Amino acid sequence: METKVLVTTALAPIAWGSGYYVTETYLPPDRPLFGALVRALPFGLLLLAFRPQLPRGAWWWRAAVLGVLNVGAFFVLVFVAAYRLPGGLAATLTATSPIAIMLLAWLLVRERPHVASIAGAAVGAVGVALLVLRSGFAVDPYGVAASLGAVAMSSLGYVLVKRWSAPVDLLTLTAWQLVAGGLVLLPVALLVEGAPPPIDARAVGGFLFIGLVGTLLAFVVWFRGLRELPAAAVALVGLLNPVAGTLIGILLAGESFGATQAGGMALVLAGVLAGQPAVLAALRRRQNGPDAAVVGDREHVPAA
Repeated sequence: METKVLVTTALAPIAWGSGYYVTETYLPPDRPLFGALVRALPFGLLLLAFRPQLPRGAWWWRAAVLGVLNVGAFFVLVFVAAYRLPGGLAATLTATSPIAIMLLAWLLVRERPHVASIAGAAVGAVGVALLVLRSGFAVDPYGVAASLGAVAMSSLGYVLVKRWSAPVDLLTLTAWQLVAGGLVLLPVALLVEGAPPPIDARAVGGFLFIGLVGTLLAFVVWFRGLRELPAAAVALVGLLNPVAGTLIGILLAGESFGATQAGGMALVLAGVLAGQPAVLAALRRRQNGPDAAVVGDREHVPAA
C-alpha cells in the first residue's frame, strides 16, 4: 500500500517538471503572475463546484493559511526567483526543500528524520546542481532570498497539511487552498502586470494542461502522500521535479545532455531511493531478523 501511494505521489513532481516546457512553449511570455493566477483560481473554483463544501470553524483560517503558503505566496516567490536568477541556480536552491520539510516535520509532527534520509536529500541536492547548473551565472541576493523564501513557505505548508487533519476529502482540501491562494494572487497580478494578455488556442491548451495535470492532479496526489507517508519519503520524491524537467527538455526541446547531467541525474535518483524510510526499514529487517519492525524512524524489536 505504501509503495502504491509513493508511486502516485511521484506523479506530482513529474507533472511540475513538465510544466517548465509547457510554460515556455505555450503560455504568454513575461506574465508569470497571470499564469499563476489562472493556474490557481479558476481550477480551484471548478473543483469547488464539484465539491461544494465550505470550511467550518477553524478551517476558515487554516485553509487561508495553507492557500497562502502552498499556492499564493509560494507562486509569487517562485516567479520572483525565476526572474532574478538563472533557472539552474533557482532549481538548486529549491532542491534544499527536502531537508527543510524533514526538519519542520520533526519539529511540528514529531517525525524524526533518519540520518540516511537527510544524507539522501543532500546527495539529491548535489545531483540537482550537476543536472541543471551552468557556468557564468550571477547571484542576485533578492533572487536567492525569494527562492529560499519559497522553499520555507511551501515546506511549512506541506507539513501543516500533515499536522492539521482536515475533516474533508483531498479534493475539497485542494479546492480550498487553490481558491484562497488565487484570491491572494488576483490583486498582486493586476497591480504588477496589469490587464490580462491576449490568449490564443495554444495558450488555452497550455493552461488546461498546467491546471488539470500540473495543479489539480499534482496537488491531490501530493497531499495524499503527505497524509499517508512519512514526510521524509514525500520530500525526497520531490527531487524528481528537475529530473522530469530535464528529460522533457531533452526529448521535446532538443536540449543538450552530457556526462555531467547524466551523473547528476544518477545522484538524484540514488538520493531519492537511498533515503526512503521503506528502504531503511527493509535493511533493518535484514540486519536484525524478520521480527524487527520500524515505528516511525526508530527500530523496534519485539521482546522474546
